[in-house]
Amino acid sequence: MDNKHLTLNPNLIVATLQKPAAELTKADIIDYIVNNDIRMVNFMYPGGDGRLKTLNFVINDLAYLETILTCGERVDGSSLFSFIQAGSSDLYVLPRFRTAFVDPFAEIPTVTMLCSFFDKDGRPLESSPEHTLHKAAEAFREVTGMEFQAMGELEYYVISDDEEVFPAQDQRGYHESAPYAKANEFRTQCMQYIAQAGGQIKYGHSEVGNFSLDGKNYEQNEIEFLPVPVEQAADQLMVAKWVIRNLGYQMGYDVTFAPKITTGKAGSGLHIHMRMMKDGKNQMLDGGVLSEAARKMIAGMMDLAPAITAFGNKNPTSYFRLVPHQEAPTNVCWGDRNRSVLVRVPLGWAADVNMCALANPQDTSLASNSSPLTSEKQTVEMRSPDGSADLYQLLAGLCVACRHGFEMPNALELAEKTYVNVNIHAAENADRLATLAQLPDSCVASADCLERQRAAFEEHNVFSPAMIDGIISQLRAFDDATLRHNIEGFPEEIQKLVTRYFHCG
Repeated sequence: MDNKHLTLNPNLIVATLQKPAAELTKADIIDYIVNNDIRMVNFMYPGGDGRLKTLNFVINDLAYLETILTCGERVDGSSLFSFIQAGSSDLYVLPRFRTAFVDPFAEIPTVTMLCSFFDKDGRPLESSPEHTLHKAAEAFREVTGMEFQAMGELEYYVISDDEEVFPAQDQRGYHESAPYAKANEFRTQCMQYIAQAGGQIKYGHSEVGNFSLDGKNYEQNEIEFLPVPVEQAADQLMVAKWVIRNLGYQMGYDVTFAPKITTGKAGSGLHIHMRMMKDGKNQMLDGGVLSEAARKMIAGMMDLAPAITAFGNKNPTSYFRLVPHQEAPTNVCWGDRNRSVLVRVPLGWAADVNMCALANPQDTSLASNSSPLTSEKQTVEMRSPDGSADLYQLLAGLCVACRHGFEMPNALELAEKTYVNVNIHAAENADRLATLAQLPDSCVASADCLERQRAAFEEHNVFSPAMIDGIISQLRAFDDATLRHNIEGFPEEIQKLVTRYFHCG
């Protein structure tokens, strides 16, 4: 990483120490704390509900700081995870120094770090969220020789008191500017804080959904990230949700990542983009077209897609978003630039045209330049997950599915069979639609799919049997096999359900 990037880095610790986050050591953290009058340290780690938990430390002296950074602390695992019994519940949490950032909300100067879980014998906890993802990433690397990278599109609604001035057009909020979009300043402040916490942001914008209900304005927004190693992708999404909620609370807004908050309005997804890297080069294209490796990766997702909803769609309202004939997918298929499919290959930069020079004819220095990013930006996008997802489980599950494609002897055949280049919801394509497998329509159905396909996720010791059992039990406890059908025509009942799961994930 060059000095210019380090100097401009919004993470205060990285910019001050002039050292990439991935290389931060315990000595670096101590040096920053001592020289910048930091008075507290926070440990944060995910619980079984998918939200970050916090443990606060007052820095008494240098010896105590050394102790907590080296030895971590004990926590009650049974209060964090349902799969841990109270009789043997003690766990250790140890900070990952590369995740350090200065807490933007703390009045007392505070450095915060994400943590990993360890068991009583000092080994990584097999069923912990972050270690499961680590195992998935390592298995992918061992099988394919490539690094799995990912990034998310984080959609959410901002709820505020309704205003009559400059009203936004219902369900027409996509990329709207102020003053018609009211939450733009809130979003940009969120982006700044997320970047300070280490998030690699691509861009932010207002999204399609906006409406008024009971004196409140609901405005949908999105923050999209850049592709990074998959473990880092999960960390930055966790921190981003924490930032958005905290700043919303501070500014008097309510915020929800819920998949569906009312009928007839746009739901919120958590689309995940993925790519494979080798020797610093993107392996998704070959000669300007989708590579064989990319098609194997897609085939793995096609095969395991029904079970992936168990990680990415975690409460009954998820399945009020995943309904036929909407933009959210219900059919197991993929295609180019096609938003009616489950896995989309977004528009890339494969055309050999110097668009920058065409847009800026006055800049003669651009005349001989060709785009250096024609293949580096290419990803594929999984469109079924939503904000109820357990981020570490979801990204681990996708990593497993993409690796699984390289282990399937018929991967390329399956990729060809499930490719769709038409709008599958159009009446003239009904015969094609009938040949496609369907995603589950409830938590119970997702649990059944995971039960049938669990061997693929347990392979290479990625997901522990205890974790799979816990996920299946959690999903079946919703008892929602016929819920969508039962209350589809009763908006009051749907609203009760939405309220119950409003702050999911």
